[in-house]
Amino acid sequence: MPEHTFRLNGEQVTVEVADGVRLLWVLRDLLGVTGPKYGCGISVCKGCTSHFNGKAFTPCTVPVEELEGSDEITTIEGLPDTVGADLHPMQQAWLDQDVSQCGYCQPGQIMAAVSLVREVSEEGRQVTDEDIDGIRNICRCGTYVRIRDAIKSGAQNM
Repeated sequence: MPEHTFRLNGEQVTVEVADGVRLLWVLRDLLGVTGPKYGCGISVCKGCTSHFNGKAFTPCTVPVEELEGSDEITTIEGLPDTVGADLHPMQQAWLDQDVSQCGYCQPGQIMAAVSLVREVSEEGRQVTDEDIDGIRNICRCGTYVRIRDAIKSGAQNM
């Protein structure tokens, strides 16, 4: 069985798994990282959204062999460590705005929001409603109004 090495939430990990296995299953089944959720497996629902070298991506679509040893995967579990706190400001905003209803999509929603805010900040501007509309993560409970408020609030503290 081939070995695959990459960085996960700040730590180097090596797994023995067949080429072609999607990263989502490596994270969840082999490494016990269950924040990224399985919803569709084809990057439509975006429930598994995590960060690949700081940018949002869906690990359900990436075969593990595409990762290099220096690639950094950050999941919701490792997000607070990126700011050296117990909670990332976006996670705190989610709590403050009482966003979560069932909670299934929330890790992916938060990871997409953080990536968006970082991208917009690199452009030297504030996040807009149009930017937020570009986040395509599905929430079956329909908490989109609270999600929008939380993204705006979290962006102010990032």
